[in-house]
Amino acid sequence: MGFFTGRVTFLRFAVGGPAPHLFDDDQLACLSEHAAGRQAVAAADGIEVGWSAGKSVLDLAFDLGKNVINDTLHFDMRVDTDRLPGDLLKAYYESDLAALAKDNPSGFASAKQKREAKESARDRLEAEAKDGRFKRRKCTPVLWDRASNEVLFGATSTSQVERFADLFQRTFGHPLELLTAGRQAERTAGALGLTGAADAPSGFVPGAGDEVAWVPGGGPADFLGNEYLLWLWFLTDRESDTLTLSDGSDVVLMPARTLSLECPRGVTGSETIASEGPTRLPEARRAVQAGKLPRKMGLTMVRHDQQYELTLQAETLGVGSCKMPDPPEDVSGARAKLEERATQVRELVETLDLLYARFLTVRLSPDWAGELERIRRWLVPADQRAA
Repeated sequence: MGFFTGRVTFLRFAVGGPAPHLFDDDQLACLSEHAAGRQAVAAADGIEVGWSAGKSVLDLAFDLGKNVINDTLHFDMRVDTDRLPGDLLKAYYESDLAALAKDNPSGFASAKQKREAKESARDRLEAEAKDGRFKRRKCTPVLWDRASNEVLFGATSTSQVERFADLFQRTFGHPLELLTAGRQAERTAGALGLTGAADAPSGFVPGAGDEVAWVPGGGPADFLGNEYLLWLWFLTDRESDTLTLSDGSDVVLMPARTLSLECPRGVTGSETIASEGPTRLPEARRAVQAGKLPRKMGLTMVRHDQQYELTLQAETLGVGSCKMPDPPEDVSGARAKLEERATQVRELVETLDLLYARFLTVRLSPDWAGELERIRRWLVPADQRAA
């Protein structure tokens, strides 16, 4: 029940093709067909992936009552990996080698015997592994929201993204697209009719250059995520901690808990600061004045009296370890609380979208030149301003 209990972590994906009319037995049948442990052949690297039903790593019983909540379909991606224990492999090797070399006049094993012992030890261990005793199973929660036709994948690392997208397409016949900062900017610009371009990163400090080491050229402008976090930092430091969004609602923001910065030229390294108010510390200001850009920032957000505490990744806009609001006091019953949690997750995504759109209406407009100049002045050290 990854998205329905505890803290919430996710990357967002757009589903290619139309959303299902309803989540029903058809989707559950697709999940069962590609359930974990039912693959005929493992991948070339020995790793198997499949779906599980959410209650545990061994739960393969997909059910409408359990897996469909408030127009969302939730389940897990399970990754099965055989991890042969190195200490046991070494013990088998030593045992087999001693048996092979026991009659050697020299008392030492030959190179051929060492190779044979190594092969026999591995064969023995792999034979034992066939019953699953060395298998490690790890589940990552998945939430498919029919209303937005987006999928939330419960991780901020992209290491499993390719496996996940491939398994999803084989299961449901729909491709997935990771909604990074650049790709989300393209979608938002299209929806809002923004015509400005973000062809290159903004130079916030002298000598910053027009490249960001971790964003490859020719792809989505994911450096916008770094600029977005710096813009939020600037606003909360110099303007106000309250922003009015396009729907007329207000969101209160406070950078909190963590801040990671890195040199976009790959020269001066990276820095991570942990504090209740990391952006207020002098070392944080010195880092960004030296040209480092935020790659991750902790945020406390309040909108519609709902408070969220999360870590926001810059380039992927991934949400890490978000503390969700408690359910309202008038919501009682296990099912009602699950449905309320699904609504809260939707509202979190909506708030993040509206906040990012607020940035893009400035960044992708002629107003950005003036805003950029204000940020540059804010970054000038106090002693240089006095001079």
